[in-house]
Amino acid sequence: MTMKSRLDEDLKQAMRARDPVRRDVIRYLRSEIRNQEIRLQKDLEDQDVVQVLSRQAQQRRDSIQAFRDADRQDLVDKEEAELVLILEYLPRQMDRDEIEKLVSQVVAEVGASGPRDMGKVMSRIMPEVRGRAEGREVSAIVTETLRNI
Repeated sequence: MTMKSRLDEDLKQAMRARDPVRRDVIRYLRSEIRNQEIRLQKDLEDQDVVQVLSRQAQQRRDSIQAFRDADRQDLVDKEEAELVLILEYLPRQMDRDEIEKLVSQVVAEVGASGPRDMGKVMSRIMPEVRGRAEGREVSAIVTETLRNI
């Protein structure tokens, strides 16, 4: 089952269950996928759909932080609920230990010798973690690792 067909089926179930939050989030995700298809003028494959969903998850994380800073708990709760639903469709997220192990492996592969090699390491590691780890977290771990070399 493709990601798009899974979203379609889950939308039907949400509508039958009268779950307005799930229904609205799935509708929004489907809309964003369709918009991306229009921009690219092609049907999206599952990996492209994952990128769209990852962007949406990142937008929710950014909104959560902004609403926390503005002391708007009601909006934080809404965005967190949406983020939980989006994460259901993304691949399992990597934990910090997995990212650190991968960073160490890539640092050794590219022969990085310090912070100036950040670009080499990031360009090599990001395609492997796309959709499974947040870019900021990966960047922070790479920076920390390269400083300790």
